[in-house]
Amino acid sequence: MVQTLSTKLAITLLARSSMPLQEQLYQRIRTAIAKRQLIAGERLPSARTLASELGVARGTVDTTYARLVGEGYLLTRGPAGTVVSPALQLDIPIRRPIRARARPPLEPPPTEPRPFQMGLPALDLFPRALWARLTARAAKRLVGAALAYPVPQGLPDLREEVAAYLAVSRGVPCRAEQVIITGGYQAGLRLIARLLLRPGDDVWFEEPGYFLARRTLETASATLLPVPVDEQGMDVAFARKNAPRARLAVVTPAHQSSLGVALSLARRQQLLAWATDASAWIVEDDYDGEFHYVGRKLPALKSLDVADRVIYAGSFSKTLFPGLRLGYLVIPDALLEQALQAKQTDSHGEPILGQMVITDFLSQGHFGRHLKRMRTLYAARRDALASALRDAFGNRIAMTVQPGGMHLLARFPDTDNDVALVRRAEARGLAPVALSSHYLGRTRDRGLLLGFTNIAEEQASFWAKALARAIQ
Repeated sequence: MVQTLSTKLAITLLARSSMPLQEQLYQRIRTAIAKRQLIAGERLPSARTLASELGVARGTVDTTYARLVGEGYLLTRGPAGTVVSPALQLDIPIRRPIRARARPPLEPPPTEPRPFQMGLPALDLFPRALWARLTARAAKRLVGAALAYPVPQGLPDLREEVAAYLAVSRGVPCRAEQVIITGGYQAGLRLIARLLLRPGDDVWFEEPGYFLARRTLETASATLLPVPVDEQGMDVAFARKNAPRARLAVVTPAHQSSLGVALSLARRQQLLAWATDASAWIVEDDYDGEFHYVGRKLPALKSLDVADRVIYAGSFSKTLFPGLRLGYLVIPDALLEQALQAKQTDSHGEPILGQMVITDFLSQGHFGRHLKRMRTLYAARRDALASALRDAFGNRIAMTVQPGGMHLLARFPDTDNDVALVRRAEARGLAPVALSSHYLGRTRDRGLLLGFTNIAEEQASFWAKALARAIQ
């Protein structure tokens, strides 16, 4: 009986195995070489012959042989056939199957926003059908240069639209050249930190303040000065007294990120004067400046910036949806060249399709109409939830409803442990945030931050009672 390679090595390929046939054959021949079942210089059958023996396609064997030749296990000698490489050292470790470690099951992402969740616009009323049409049209224009690397600072048309929108809606005079498109606010803040800060530089930071911005600055090795916030916003006099030579101040002047108060005109003027005197810079995080429900919208701090010391930061996460991961900076002229170089070093730019769709959304007037609709909706949802919370808690809750913003701040006089309240609420599927978690230094205030944007008016009473049952 003539011994074939398949019988010599007892090669059996399993058609129903999760491992492809080509991979099975590769592993069997490689192991045979390592175990010296095939010795250096030994000739292997032709691809056609071995394929016939194993009952597989010739291409399966050709691919296996080519892979083993490429890795140095086999050597082709033209008409003399394919042999085990004579130069091969046969102390090759055998590849053993790795047993997968048991892993805890991954928790699936929530399909809907959780009640009271912070930082989300009203996802239930986003114009999905319109967005889908604009996306399809933009995708058809992805030809030629549009498929190459995007411009690092963002599409020129989008920067033109952002500059025009800011001039009209936020009172920010700027040129398209000053606008840089970023991967959201955090990416913009990282760019600013890399541009302006050296390890140990002092930074004024609101207390309490946005914890993710705090982490970004801490990662940049900045020294944060927690600046108290009162009913007029950041206490600039305190900051000037304790860190007059700070390099940067990060503020949320329209609606302070935790307490919801607006930075008063007097404090704005003091802040701008300090930046000019100290040759320092200010980051204005205008994350929800569009959502003001009583009286006229407050203009941006940047609108008062005669000395050009304010870096304005905006994001589409709160006005459209966070999944876009797109925001923008308005850079002062003195920093523009450095900022463009830093952005080019940081990335090749943001995803082109999302930029194209937002450009159309802005230029065709959909953005302005969407914001107008959301302002009306949020005002109604805010009032409905505030009323429902008072009914559910009675005198056990203290609330100040600010003129704008996307969340309510509720304090509970009977307890000073807001973290414990959050834990109880989370156990029931609710998602409030503890005010104390937003403090960098000693906690001076406690309460629950309650997002209202995704709680419909008719659901306000239900969720207010659910919160009351959860935390009492």
